[in-house]
Amino acid sequence: MTLFAALRLPPEILFGKGQRHALAAVARKHGRRALVCTDARFSATPEFKLMMAALDEANIEVRLIDNVEPDVPLDSVGVNAEEARAFSPDMVIGIGGGSCMDMAKCVSLLLTHGGRLQDYYGEFKVPGPVLPVIAMPTTSGTGSEVTPVAVVSDPDRTLKVGISSPHLIAVAAICDPELTMTCPPRLTAIAGADAMTHAIESFTAAHREATAELPQRHVFIGKNALSDHFALLAIQLLGRSLEKAVANGSDEQARADVMMGALAAGCAFGTAGTAAAHAVQYPAGALTDTAHGLGVATLMPYVMSFNRSAAGAELAQIGRALGLEASGDEQDQAGAAIKEVSRLFKAIGITTTLAELGLAADKIAWTAEQAMGIERLIKNNPRPFDAAAMRRLVQAAFDGDLQAAAC
Repeated sequence: MTLFAALRLPPEILFGKGQRHALAAVARKHGRRALVCTDARFSATPEFKLMMAALDEANIEVRLIDNVEPDVPLDSVGVNAEEARAFSPDMVIGIGGGSCMDMAKCVSLLLTHGGRLQDYYGEFKVPGPVLPVIAMPTTSGTGSEVTPVAVVSDPDRTLKVGISSPHLIAVAAICDPELTMTCPPRLTAIAGADAMTHAIESFTAAHREATAELPQRHVFIGKNALSDHFALLAIQLLGRSLEKAVANGSDEQARADVMMGALAAGCAFGTAGTAAAHAVQYPAGALTDTAHGLGVATLMPYVMSFNRSAAGAELAQIGRALGLEASGDEQDQAGAAIKEVSRLFKAIGITTTLAELGLAADKIAWTAEQAMGIERLIKNNPRPFDAAAMRRLVQAAFDGDLQAAAC
């Protein structure tokens, strides 16, 4: 196979204990007026107040949006953008979980190019650069600090929708694991499992024909050499430390590993993309009103089982990255990797079936039909789907039958 890779990342990525103190210095490179997007909880913390004081000391004027809600309701983006327009910010800073960073990307987009957010749904719809975005995660999961995508909830659509463009990539990602130390165990587990799913789906994504047009026509281009590097790093770090971080939130090394794992997973899927677990989660999550990370992690072992016949070598490599001994043939090692991911997720409290997640039995067919309609994710899966195969997968995930998922 001809070696092929592509990667799109922020120009500046800062990672490590205490890096939050670099915010003011980074911001000064991009202007003197900062629009800051965060949520009500984090805006009340001493750490946030210290960061805002540092911006003030650096003579950076701040306007604050502290009403960011989970899943970024569409209407809230337009309201926040219009209220901030008169402020004329030089940059937008997103501090918090994925929703806060996605809000920053979306507001930056509207302030720069106007129109409605709906005008930009899909891939490559953003016509040019947006106001510089500085992304600062306080959870370890979404990878939004390095990805070219923002996800919002549109009341006119059952499923959440995404805007995907390299123009949405932050100019700087500042990742300080100390900001995650107070993250509660449940959120740590769900966010970390989300990151693990990003990494696994990136590493097992379909190979596409490596033409010069591929990265120019698609934001997410499938498995490639550079995304593989970051995906395996993420799997290794999350495999060794996610369980520890959930059990003991004050474990600094575990927190650093998990945040770096989430960052690396974002670097991987921001180019390679995700696949079937995400496709099924969108309708299943809409019906059950459950956290995205919880849904994709619930589905991941079943999707791995479905893909085992087409991605056995990759699953075996995942097992080795998780620290498993390479015993038996490739398919044996792939099976061991699936079992280990299942064990890890169960150990940190991830639901094990779609039924447990709250999906109604009479919605299995609808969920499968909707998942098949998300073409950008389905075509990225290493084993092709037809409608019958998708229905079997969803049924298996509902019943908790890993063997049936492999059929």
